[in-house]
Amino acid sequence: MPGCIRIAMWSGPRNLSTAMMRSFGARADTHVSDEPFYGAYLKETGDPQPMMDAVMASMDCDWSGVAAAMTGPNPAGTPIWYQKHMAHHMVGPIGHHDLPGLRHAFLIRDPARVVASYAAKRVAVRPDHLGTDKQVEFFDREADRLGHAPPVIDSADILRDPPAMLAKLCAALGIAWDPAMLRWEAGLRATDGIWASHWYDAVMTSTGFGAPDKPLPELDAQGQGVADACRPDYDYLAQHKIPLS
Repeated sequence: MPGCIRIAMWSGPRNLSTAMMRSFGARADTHVSDEPFYGAYLKETGDPQPMMDAVMASMDCDWSGVAAAMTGPNPAGTPIWYQKHMAHHMVGPIGHHDLPGLRHAFLIRDPARVVASYAAKRVAVRPDHLGTDKQVEFFDREADRLGHAPPVIDSADILRDPPAMLAKLCAALGIAWDPAMLRWEAGLRATDGIWASHWYDAVMTSTGFGAPDKPLPELDAQGQGVADACRPDYDYLAQHKIPLS
């Protein structure tokens, strides 16, 4: 669609990313896409994730084909197209420069919280699963392109004050704030990836953003090591985040 605003939200797993997709999907003017490079990532890496074969069978696993789709016509014809991207999926030949015309933004979360949530769904988690290094790479490339920092938003700040932070994010993205982003219907969506049945149990029952984060969780030695490895990247991005007040 000519003039369609494409938003690439670069996140990591267990990072409020699906709730954010629900929030944008609640807008009447917005189409959403759910982790379009997931299949290409699995085909490239063979990372043994839940429902791996079903995921690859359900979607385009060609890097260039996915990139062309994300920069091509909006399948829904809406004025805004919100694309939920996992930064750690970007291990193949496609990078930031292959997605021209997108407004790139970055959703971050304290790595200790990510590890605690992600480890509960997996046997093991590695630093590269959090994708913070790729977020930093794409952030720096976008900052160089723009001449200023692109939008960074912390999931903890969203949970503290959803209306204020979402309004600020919309302003940073150059779109109008829509209060419809605060509430949505429970259940699955046609736009959800096939993996929703494994990963989206909490979001499927939600109708809005949850309560503010509790104190940081205690991690075992392995989990703490993963969080510590990712913390410098998180701290770097957090320096540029949209402030809560």
